[in-house]
Amino acid sequence: MRRYTVSAGMSQGSETSARRARRNVVLTAAIAGLGGLLFGYDTGIIAGALLFIKQDFDLGSFAQGLVVAAVPIGAIAGAAIAGPAADTYGRRLMILLAAAVFIVGALASAAAPGVEVLVLARIVIGVAIGLASAAAAVYISEVAPPESRGRLVSFFQLAVTIGILVAYLVGLAFNDSEGWRWMLGLGCVPALALAFGMLRMPQSPRWLVMTGDDFAARATLAKIRVDDPDTIDMELAQIKESLDDKPGAWSELLAPVVKAALFVGVGLAILQQVTGINTVIYYAPTIVEFTGVNSSAGSILAAVGVGIINVGFTVLALRLLDRAGRRTMLLVGVSGMVISLFALGAAFIGGGGSTTASVVAIVSLMAYVASFAISLGPIFWLINAEIYPLAVRSKAAGLGTMANWTFNFIVSLTFLLLIEAAGQTGAFWIYGGIGILTLWFCWKFVPETKGKHLEDIQAYFEARVDKRKASA
Repeated sequence: MRRYTVSAGMSQGSETSARRARRNVVLTAAIAGLGGLLFGYDTGIIAGALLFIKQDFDLGSFAQGLVVAAVPIGAIAGAAIAGPAADTYGRRLMILLAAAVFIVGALASAAAPGVEVLVLARIVIGVAIGLASAAAAVYISEVAPPESRGRLVSFFQLAVTIGILVAYLVGLAFNDSEGWRWMLGLGCVPALALAFGMLRMPQSPRWLVMTGDDFAARATLAKIRVDDPDTIDMELAQIKESLDDKPGAWSELLAPVVKAALFVGVGLAILQQVTGINTVIYYAPTIVEFTGVNSSAGSILAAVGVGIINVGFTVLALRLLDRAGRRTMLLVGVSGMVISLFALGAAFIGGGGSTTASVVAIVSLMAYVASFAISLGPIFWLINAEIYPLAVRSKAAGLGTMANWTFNFIVSLTFLLLIEAAGQTGAFWIYGGIGILTLWFCWKFVPETKGKHLEDIQAYFEARVDKRKASA
């Protein structure tokens, strides 16, 4: 395996070049990762705002679910657009477009006179989040060196968790005034930060090679790698080896190697959602109310605790992903999710409502979020950005993102209805059962991609397909 590292005996000039390259690539990944703030802020803010929206608009369970699930509807469309558009216009432009669309949606939702306009505005927000979630992780994976790609791509998920926490704090600040319109409108702030930041960021060097602009690709690599002509030549050559003459067509997703990778990526996309994470994030204050906490301030404050846990354990994941590996962390984290979901369901046996049940439920919620934050949270986005061949990477990653948002929509829309049908205990135990299936899937099918070049990961799936053919 080829690695682009600097020898221990490097000159002072080389050390300066290495520091500059690390600084530039981290800055690029951090700015692109702000796309996760759009996702995180909206996810967290609707959790608090919904407590007041349902009162102002007199919403039942289905209508509340529709307000929440409108964003995943738009995100499915945004992810569908992002794949081919990112191949044509570049990953960077898609992220800029996402920021602009989000600003429009946030302001429209804040001014909504009724539930119909609110749902439409949140669909627009969803389109922006779909664009950002499909393009940002791919962009970072193509900029980052292999030895730090896990940590850098996970900046996206870290930004998601920070956005959720900030949204919970904003919700708490406007709780007394019941100012849900301010809560929603302030979503334009992270979008503005993303837009201004991305204006100064370079195009993906792999996308530039794909469009035939080797000169610009070389210039970008010179900024984000050690400024050594031989090293840059080697990486350019390796990118070209993995690429056909032009971006792949949709039909190329049916190639055996791509299908093998899609099985993993789309499988994780679906399982990340059907294990129930967004029931916790979208409805955290509502779930806390189920435990017997009757004040909106108390419910949102408990949700803030969940948000702090989410951020803290995502930071831990950033430190471990490129050390412990993706597969190990998936197995550990999903196991913790399963245990927490069964404990959360048990807290509601007999109707819950006691102090002990409330404590068990809130602790289980926090343990569940912590387990998710070191496993399915960052690792789905990371693997979905790194396992596909370059020629179809945007389209395939977009397909994985579409699957993720499709099941986000299904779970978000049906959660309160599931509670009504199966009760709190039954609902969380159903998610726990799906978690056991997820654990088996990760053990059986998800490869370890730690420290591998993107092109080496493609070779792994080629070998997997060849092995399957040989045994057939």
